[in-house]
Amino acid sequence: MSSLLSQPNANKAERFDHVMEFLKSMVGAEYVGFSNATFQSERETGDRNYAIGYYLKEKKVYYLIQSLCSIEVTCESGSVMAATLANGGICPITGDRVLSAEAVRNTLSLMHSCGMYDFSGQFAFHVGLPAKSGVSGAVLLVVPNVMGMMCWSPPLDRLGNSVRGIHFCNDLVSYFSFHNYDNLRHFNKKHDPRRRSDDDPVSSLNNKSVVNLMFAAYSGDISALRRFALSAVDMEQRDYDSRTALHVAAAEGHQEAVMFLTEICKVNPHGKDRWGNTPLDDAMQFGHDAVVSILQKYQNEYVEKRSSTSKEAHSAALDSMKSSL
Repeated sequence: MSSLLSQPNANKAERFDHVMEFLKSMVGAEYVGFSNATFQSERETGDRNYAIGYYLKEKKVYYLIQSLCSIEVTCESGSVMAATLANGGICPITGDRVLSAEAVRNTLSLMHSCGMYDFSGQFAFHVGLPAKSGVSGAVLLVVPNVMGMMCWSPPLDRLGNSVRGIHFCNDLVSYFSFHNYDNLRHFNKKHDPRRRSDDDPVSSLNNKSVVNLMFAAYSGDISALRRFALSAVDMEQRDYDSRTALHVAAAEGHQEAVMFLTEICKVNPHGKDRWGNTPLDDAMQFGHDAVVSILQKYQNEYVEKRSSTSKEAHSAALDSMKSSL
């Protein structure tokens, strides 16, 4: 129907290409493709659509609908698509405006009211967020003005929705105050990541510092890391997963960033994140052999230097005690 309104004089192929290009603009550089297996399945099982097939065939959009239902995305590209809707129609990767604010509002309203098939009413009641499910087991969820996400788990319930996907959405709103009708002012049992600690400017500044430091390590931006170090930023501060900048740089395989954090900033290489992994563990897990060599060498030097420093401090303390006696 949307393609018919925007391309009334185009043929089926042109309308399909138009929708594909539009979806690609929503996901930035992420993947959007076409699944022929899904298309054949839609043709074999679309009984409800066949019931209104004469009307759709008259408008020359019936087979286009089946084709559009067969477009495939990854969880990454689907989450960017959801984030575009959460961001008011602006793709967070490219910064381009893909949808108008009015179109986003209308789309989210439809997703909220009928995006989960016959379960939409209960989903709106319990979760209170716009979402769209698919027969593949995917659930695209939008938290307006905050974030978008996509989860995928193939086992479906009798209504065609992902069982684990719905459980995840329920758990999400039970922990965070994302439900449309959560009381954000007087209900303090849930966490609200949107609330800024304006009463504590030091905490707010530290949170921003952690984000900027982690992003610099993720992108391998040596200039930014050097700027943080010169600004007396704690290069060993941790994020919500207890990961340091060295964890992130090692996981991404940025050799120069790892060398800067170890040789210049002297970051502790033995710190563990909430999964119990050190930066060396992350480098080994993602197959960055050069980074593994750097960290193994630095770990040995760090232990030797630390032990020698502790011995010097211990002897200095003894000398101080002797002089006082």
